[in-house]
Amino acid sequence: MYWTDSQLPEHRFEAWGNDRLVRCFAERPTNLLNLLQTAVKLHGDRKALVFDNQRWTYQEVWQSVKHYAQVLNDLGIKPQDRVVLFVSNRAEFVFLLFAIQYLGAIAVPVGIREQRPGLTYIMNQCKAKAIAFDASLADRIPLRSDVISLEHRICLDSDLNDKLAIDAQTDFLASLLAKSSQINTSAHHADQFDVAVILYTSGTTGNPKGAMITHANIVHSVLHYQYGMRLTENDSSMLAVPASHVTGLIAIIATMVQVGGAILVMQEFKAKQFLEFATQERMTHTLMVPAMYSLCLLEPSFNADALQHWRIGGYGGAPMPVSVIEQLAQYLPNLDLRNAYGATETTSPVTLMPAGMNDAHLDSVGRVLPCADVRIMNDAGQEVPFGETGELWINGPMVVPGYWDNPEATAQSFTAGYWHSGDLGCMDKDGFVKIFDRKKDMLNRGGFKIYSVEVENCLMGIPGVLEAAIVGKPCPVLGERVHAFIYAPNQSMSHETVITHCKETLADYKVPETITWLETPLPRNANGKVVKRQLRQNF
Repeated sequence: MYWTDSQLPEHRFEAWGNDRLVRCFAERPTNLLNLLQTAVKLHGDRKALVFDNQRWTYQEVWQSVKHYAQVLNDLGIKPQDRVVLFVSNRAEFVFLLFAIQYLGAIAVPVGIREQRPGLTYIMNQCKAKAIAFDASLADRIPLRSDVISLEHRICLDSDLNDKLAIDAQTDFLASLLAKSSQINTSAHHADQFDVAVILYTSGTTGNPKGAMITHANIVHSVLHYQYGMRLTENDSSMLAVPASHVTGLIAIIATMVQVGGAILVMQEFKAKQFLEFATQERMTHTLMVPAMYSLCLLEPSFNADALQHWRIGGYGGAPMPVSVIEQLAQYLPNLDLRNAYGATETTSPVTLMPAGMNDAHLDSVGRVLPCADVRIMNDAGQEVPFGETGELWINGPMVVPGYWDNPEATAQSFTAGYWHSGDLGCMDKDGFVKIFDRKKDMLNRGGFKIYSVEVENCLMGIPGVLEAAIVGKPCPVLGERVHAFIYAPNQSMSHETVITHCKETLADYKVPETITWLETPLPRNANGKVVKRQLRQNF
């Protein structure tokens, strides 16, 4: 237990099943729908949602959720049925998410970058009964013959093109809403251990696995965000990352509903529009990947005075360049930057940087959160001392119970409730965690181990470098050598400039020997993580 904020609610240990003993918040909501019901009761007339120049109060959101729930009920959606949301960031995503919870069904958000084969696999694996989708994504929607369990395909827009005309079973949301004007369906009371959401992991190797996120998982994560960031009903948070990702879903949508704040929805991130929207709505909070912060600083319309309400900027998924942190501190001195670390399997946060500690722990992803339990383990399954490197094993009420209909993968990835993260790192006696690399991404150059994060941080310190990644380039003598991929738009720099910079900081065997200059950003999966497998295909 490393979090000492006196404002935290009471917590206690609870037995969850036969093999899990977890530290939980003693007083907490029961399920995801409870968050919205409480917000309606306490903050019904307050701004809840803003999208595309439209605004909804919590009471108006609740009416839409009930109407959407009636539509799904009329289609035969029952408790625990799986409903896929192949939906971009838009108000309908929020309405459908909570309408599915209203019925006790399970939401399966899928990132809109997914292609038809992957979407078909996911829908068959979870035996989806329905899918809701944007018209612009129609050509990627499986036919009912491709997914035997599929009974309903719901298009959220009326301008569906002819690509789906061959399937007369497609429903249109507008007509369904018109037919279901009478709302007579009661809310389902889900148990805290019921699965609320299935989020499929990125599947960088093999097929994706569906992490079963329970109501209890979600509740504890939003409480961690609420108290760790001291959020209130006066906060407005920008949803600039995908709503289908665990960060957008939990850190922004669910957390803002928990505190009664406002969700500001961007359909896609563009720096200029982000800054305009943030100014217009007096944004106070968001969580983004570091590259988004860099793009904001590069935008000519960046105006620090107009962003004076922005008080918390969370980030994760990649290191934040020191130069970006310094610029943000210069232009926005009241902005509290918070590094966070988590994963789909941990329902987002495991660590969070406490207020005012960013400068003292720039190389850390934050301190272990109150209900999280992190162990640093070696390959023999033994815990290592503070400060030594090993794999992070993570337990707590935010950690999912396993993967949907995949006992083999669950057995491989979990031990007595501890999820094996695959991340190499260390923890000090105060609970601050450092992440060095993915186990599979660590380089071995002639017997010398190289953590890619250290080298990538060094590369990101070069002015003008927006993104950087290293991989091992095969070598018949040393096994592999360090190769860098660098994205530095609108900058011209030489190989020698990079090497000189790295030699000033890194041991000689860690310095990149070859470089690929990219004209586009690094390839990332639907969860925003760099796909190094794709980079390695260059060799």
